[in-house]
Amino acid sequence: MTGHWEHFEHVADIGIRGFGSTPAEAFAQAGLALTALITDLGKVAPQQRVHVELEEEDDLEYLFFDWINAIVYHMSTHHLLFSRYEVRIAGNRLQAELRGEPVDPQRHAPAVEVKGATFTALAVRQEGDQWIAQCVVDV
Repeated sequence: MTGHWEHFEHVADIGIRGFGSTPAEAFAQAGLALTALITDLGKVAPQQRVHVELEEEDDLEYLFFDWINAIVYHMSTHHLLFSRYEVRIAGNRLQAELRGEPVDPQRHAPAVEVKGATFTALAVRQEGDQWIAQCVVDV
């Protein structure tokens, strides 16, 4: 099984989880899970590009936390939704291209507003041949 995503229940918020054959693929899938909390992914055209570069000294979990918050930041400040995430991770450095379009409230019908990633259930781990990246997001 390669890249896919899912949501998981949490008391007051909701979790996002990405799966992939590499950490980069798991991060990209978690980005899709984040967008899917807000709207139907099929309604978001990958028209505009946003570049993200992050570096984290500690570990992949903190890099993932920063990654999700970077997506939320770009969604919020630029009023964009993203449907395509291309992620590269080398050591403690992440480079990504996010593709999406401006929010159209009538077409996208946003279900929730994501405020940011939390440390709750934060994990980036390898299980067999598969990587999992997850956290609970504040909605």
